[in-house]
Amino acid sequence: VLFQIFDAFKSRLHDSNSKVNQVALETMHKMIPLLKDNLSPVINMLIPAMVDNNLNSKNPGIYAAATNVIQALCQHLDSSLLLQPFCTKAQFLSGKAKQELTERLA
Repeated sequence: VLFQIFDAFKSRLHDSNSKVNQVALETMHKMIPLLKDNLSPVINMLIPAMVDNNLNSKNPGIYAAATNVIQALCQHLDSSLLLQPFCTKAQFLSGKAKQELTERLA
């Protein structure tokens, strides 16, 4: 059930409508402390959706929401769950997104 919910939610995390995108990121930020390590089955699907365009966004609201999500993941999830997806994404990102994930990995 969790996978089905987040599979549908994932597309909102990179919606072409910036307001929808920002609200989805803000909602994700609120859900992380509630779900914590229960997100482990979907984390490999969610991290690319949260990171890809959002951490390099020129929209300050989207960028702030994306960094808040990354921070919440680091605070509330076991770091071993985040290591592989963060490394994979950092390898192929550029700009602010690469810097943000590299700092989190360190």
